[in-house]
Amino acid sequence: MKRFDSKDIKVYGSFALAVLAFIAVYYGLPDAFSYSGKIMTAIIVSGVILWALEPISLGLTALLILLAMLLFNVADSSVVFSGFASPATYLIVGGMMLATAVDETSLIKRMTYIILKRWGSHSKGLLGSIIMIQQLQAFFIPSTAVRSALILPVSSMIIDTTGAKAGSNLRKMIMLGVAYGGVISGTSVMTAAIGNILTVELLNQFAGIKITYFQWFYYTFPLWVILIPAIWLLLIKIFPLPKEQQYFPKIKDEMQEKLAELGPVNRREVRCFAILLFIVALWLAEPLHGMHPSIPALIGVVLMTLPKIGVADWEPVVRINYNTILLISVTLSMGYTFVDSGAADTISEYLSVSWFMSLIKNPLLAVIIVTFLAQVFHKLISNVATAVVVLVPIIISVAQNAGIDPTVTGFATGLSCLFGFVLIVESMPNLLVHSTGMITQKDFLKPGLYATIISIAATVLVASTWWTWIGLV
Repeated sequence: MKRFDSKDIKVYGSFALAVLAFIAVYYGLPDAFSYSGKIMTAIIVSGVILWALEPISLGLTALLILLAMLLFNVADSSVVFSGFASPATYLIVGGMMLATAVDETSLIKRMTYIILKRWGSHSKGLLGSIIMIQQLQAFFIPSTAVRSALILPVSSMIIDTTGAKAGSNLRKMIMLGVAYGGVISGTSVMTAAIGNILTVELLNQFAGIKITYFQWFYYTFPLWVILIPAIWLLLIKIFPLPKEQQYFPKIKDEMQEKLAELGPVNRREVRCFAILLFIVALWLAEPLHGMHPSIPALIGVVLMTLPKIGVADWEPVVRINYNTILLISVTLSMGYTFVDSGAADTISEYLSVSWFMSLIKNPLLAVIIVTFLAQVFHKLISNVATAVVVLVPIIISVAQNAGIDPTVTGFATGLSCLFGFVLIVESMPNLLVHSTGMITQKDFLKPGLYATIISIAATVLVASTWWTWIGLV
């Protein structure tokens, strides 16, 4: 009689590895770490293992980490629970509810069909459309996962329409266009990626540095403008298509049929678009009114669901994924507790050797170093949120030890953690695309390596030009 199946082995093996890692880290760390610092670092390492291997849901893992921090008493309970009270958490909640409300209308579908009808009949235009649709959505839908999830069904339909066979360059190009388009879509819009929101929150919490929605856009827009065509060109070059596979006249007809099914633009879509524009205007005007971005997001939720004014019923909008809420809240609590335990300061002291300090004091060299460091760290800690909340406080502390302004180093670190192209676990768009079964991890390796190099080079280029010109570096 079979006693254990492969799922059982994965679960027990993952937990055994996490426990062993916890013990190894706790007893392996030097005495320079306090008891709380050792325990907190061990909890983070074991938590990362469980998040990476995913023997249980991400939310349940987050709850286990929360309980571990409380039971081991690594910090006061008010610190451990502080992530749940953070404005960043409410920004994520508001963003998820907004995305649900928008999806209750035909606005995003209509926009997608119009773009694909106009440019999707040629392979280059098709890829560009898939990438650009997600960039446009970034202003209105504050979640990379939701944006990619919205474009995936359309992309699957395109694959069926074009007859792209399994393993073909066309299928790989389309699916990686969804994944990589989703990854870079969070670059310039602060509310468009969880990593951005966490970076802003941590800089404010530990360095007293406030970055507004407009400032984030102002700093990163040139990088975004570089990455969009660069990723588009990369996928075209890596996945060349014969001429007979470059034209798809059926797509135009397919999109026309979809638009006909939707009918003319209705009042709900107009109201939805007007509310979204109002929210974006409030985000951009943050320097004038001083409201945290979470407040416009919540205002948007209210407007979207009010009778007569709104576009969606309250019940479906409030049914958000609580796994994500637990993940973000606990991740923030991990960052706060990691600093409160003294672990971040201890690690920063080990990094604060003279040669490293001399390099960090050069702003441009500092950007290059933290960009590379963030990419390596992100490969080891696949979860973007965890990578940000662990690495950004350390970099802030190192910068403060070096006596330099931590703004650019902390900002560049959080931004670089966003760009995960090689491994499917590095980003939610990658995971969602891989979950379709239309593409494998192997398909990510070569284009992912080049995309990583491009993102690093582009960040350094922008730092040495634009950031220098505006006084950030």
